[in-house]
Amino acid sequence: MALGSGDTSFAELKDLLVGYAKQETVDPVKSLARYVAWGLAGSLAMSLGVIFLALGVLRLLQTQTGSALDGNWSFVPYLLTLVAVAVGLALCGLAVSRVRRAEKTRNSRSLP
Repeated sequence: MALGSGDTSFAELKDLLVGYAKQETVDPVKSLARYVAWGLAGSLAMSLGVIFLALGVLRLLQTQTGSALDGNWSFVPYLLTLVAVAVGLALCGLAVSRVRRAEKTRNSRSLP
């Protein structure tokens, strides 16, 4: 009977350790993978949206300006679209840096 109870307690210990290892390693990795997948899907959607918006602005400038931007001035719609995208990118960069600065300040205040 002592041998049987030792085998049982060893099997229970093994099951307990395997369950704990899964809980502490596999489950967080699955959660992280889900988070990364949603982030990649969101960034892909945002990238496509920005590309289509830039193409729309370019097409708008090419068609709605009449003959003002024809001939030697045909590069202007491309330049204006490039400037608009650069300004949007700069604004996004400023917003991200401002949020990071705020987080750094908040974290430094919470430290003893």
